[in-house]
Amino acid sequence: MEVSSIDSGMRERRAIQFGLISVLLWSSVATGFKLGLSVLSITQLLWLGTLISWILFSLAIIITGRWRLSKDDYALAAILGLINPCLYYLILFSAYDRLPAYIAQPLNYTWAITLALLSIPILRQSLSLQAFAGILISYAGVVLLLATSQELADGRLDALGIALALVSTLLWATYWLLNTRARSGPLALMFWSFSAALPVLTLIMHLTDGPPAWHAEQLLYGAWVGLLEMGVTFLTWQQALRLTQNTARIGQLIFLSPFLSLVLIYFILNEPIGPGALVALIIIVTGLIVTQRSATPTARLR
Repeated sequence: MEVSSIDSGMRERRAIQFGLISVLLWSSVATGFKLGLSVLSITQLLWLGTLISWILFSLAIIITGRWRLSKDDYALAAILGLINPCLYYLILFSAYDRLPAYIAQPLNYTWAITLALLSIPILRQSLSLQAFAGILISYAGVVLLLATSQELADGRLDALGIALALVSTLLWATYWLLNTRARSGPLALMFWSFSAALPVLTLIMHLTDGPPAWHAEQLLYGAWVGLLEMGVTFLTWQQALRLTQNTARIGQLIFLSPFLSLVLIYFILNEPIGPGALVALIIIVTGLIVTQRSATPTARLR
């Protein structure tokens, strides 16, 4: 009994460690997006990131042997690959290309709100009063963020960029809802999804901007996106969820990410983040926490 309790405690500590590693890595990606887009086109950065991530997933399935999909999941994997990484990141990178990172990142973070709303018609779930209150709180924060940012940007905030950031939340929420239909393991599903996406992104890149110049700086940012956003962090987060007996507690760690991200954005990108933006982010995250506490386990995944 005592040994079992010790083992359980060690598993929980390891789960928290893997969760915190994931949060720290995810906190850097908004900065990585902006830096990458300063030396690469949208399609080049996405192609490089996807390629590097695909290599990582390939190595992971070789080591683990977990490459098999359920026969019903191959078509689903192809559809998921077209959504993520193809459509989702093309739209998200376009938003980051048009907006300051401190605006694009919180807007994209409201995908969990979109997930809660889409769960009503797709999963036939009801929306509790608590979840509805959380949605209202988060979108009040979004309104404050945009109103404050208009002042900082002298009225030149890009409306299309805002629309793209919000559309990205729709795609990401749809991606997670479709994931609920999969019968296969997440690693195999990611490998086959990225295998389907890579040829599509290769074609898009060659038809638009052409391949990157393979400079060290470009490879660095491609690796930043491919490993920290799409690859390593996926594996560490899945490990955290596998080890823990309290998924909700691990899920709460992710709410540290936007605040840590804001610190990096301020010091590395030197974006003029005013107190209104910080207050807005606090309101958005508060609404997300309220919503998540009434959500299904699916909605608690990143």
